[in-house]
Amino acid sequence: MKKLKVNKDAQCMACLACVQACSEAFYKVFDPDRSCIQVVEKNDKVKPMVCVQCGKCAKACPNGAITQNAKGVYMVNKKLCDGCGKCVEACPFGVMVKAEDKPNASKCIACGICAKACPMDVLEVVES
Repeated sequence: MKKLKVNKDAQCMACLACVQACSEAFYKVFDPDRSCIQVVEKNDKVKPMVCVQCGKCAKACPNGAITQNAKGVYMVNKKLCDGCGKCVEACPFGVMVKAEDKPNASKCIACGICAKACPMDVLEVVES
């Protein structure tokens, strides 16, 4: 299974390079609300929130628009997605995105763009 992982030995410095890389790759603009990765402060530590490919978004989708591919990554079928936002509500990590001006939801596809942008090597794409 392919997924994005937070390296527990590395310290996030909240530079938002990962957030910027993600939103610019998929929406062509730096907008943290359009990024499929979020940086949050929790227990006095800064931590990236990433999609762990749990599938809760797929279970919540009434149209069956989110399915798991052969590598274990949940993908949004834009032809089936009607933008209802139920997947966004179901995501326990707050990393499903539904931009108001876009017809479909989007999510992390474990592409690694954010990991490449991170100067602290906090993120990595792994096969598990």
